[in-house]
Amino acid sequence: MKRFLKILKRTIIVLCSLVVVLAIVTYFYMKRPQFGALPEGERLALVKRSPHYKDGKFRNLVEKPTIAAGFSFWGEIWNSLTKIYPHTEPVDSLPSVKTNLKTLAADSNVLVWFGHSSFFLQVDGIKILVDPVFCRTASPLPWGVKAYKGSDRYTAGDMPPIDYMLLSHDHYDHLDYETVKALRPKVKYVICGLGAGAHYERWGYTAQQILEKDWGDTVAVKPGFNIFTESTHHGSGRGFTSDKSLWLSFFIQSPALNIYYSGDGGYSDRFKDIAAKYPAIDWAVMECGQYNKAWHSVHELPEEVAQATLELKAKNLVPVHHSKFTLARHPWKEPLEQMTVLSQAKAYHLATPMIGEVVRLNDSLQQFTQWWKKTN
Repeated sequence: MKRFLKILKRTIIVLCSLVVVLAIVTYFYMKRPQFGALPEGERLALVKRSPHYKDGKFRNLVEKPTIAAGFSFWGEIWNSLTKIYPHTEPVDSLPSVKTNLKTLAADSNVLVWFGHSSFFLQVDGIKILVDPVFCRTASPLPWGVKAYKGSDRYTAGDMPPIDYMLLSHDHYDHLDYETVKALRPKVKYVICGLGAGAHYERWGYTAQQILEKDWGDTVAVKPGFNIFTESTHHGSGRGFTSDKSLWLSFFIQSPALNIYYSGDGGYSDRFKDIAAKYPAIDWAVMECGQYNKAWHSVHELPEEVAQATLELKAKNLVPVHHSKFTLARHPWKEPLEQMTVLSQAKAYHLATPMIGEVVRLNDSLQQFTQWWKKTN
């Protein structure tokens, strides 16, 4: 008995020591710059004044559980660990086009998609970069989610001077430290949700560069050109704390075109409200990918994307949030395949460019190949 107690005591000491060492390592690892920063001081005071901030965190307009009824968090974890889901990433390198963004005609209105939710806009002479992630991972850990082969062809060095860089929310697949750090000298202004400016400030951006906004705010770009920050149904967070910064969608109103970017978020009645508030949407850039019925409250299913686009009364649709990272269990081609079928005979025109291909925003008849069919 004494021998057993002695062994048990040593085992407990060893386990406790390992826990302490792990806690210390985690503490110092979390101090790395890629984790960003939490709002504090005047920034935190501004956050607390938002009507969408309550009990220490931002809230969605209609609160509902992330995991849908009929599913469980631990059940989804178990499925991820025990089940095999085929074709979740491409075997081949993705096709792409290397467009020189620095030599685009100044009077051209274009969109260039870089995979996932990163894209470049030039509208009425204003250059806008949205959720740029040019790194090879969507995780702060070196063994984290890797970008598909061929999806990382563009770098921060390929970007021209940027008037406005837009951030929908601070998850790693939308906000990348290395990318944002490299872009800093090229960016005039950043538009982000309340609280998210703490990340940019830690990474060397000045207070004059950072425009932190709530839902329903406006950034006046020039006469007739405004960027409106609107709601979505999602969340935020880069460490052990969540929802300390606000998640956004954007409506870009220009003399030339009106563009809506959904950001990440599940389906809700907000799309009808957006259409009523901002009629005549020429292009809707909509999240479509990394979804699952278990968590479709925060990521739309393809059929919900089609429905939302109709409710927006958008003339054209570009589905994004796919073809770079595997963050869900559906086949990687499925978002494109589903949207192609769901968009047949609809009131909007579907645009499915390959990475780097120029989308001519004034040309709603532009055709795109189904490039994913030739990629395994």
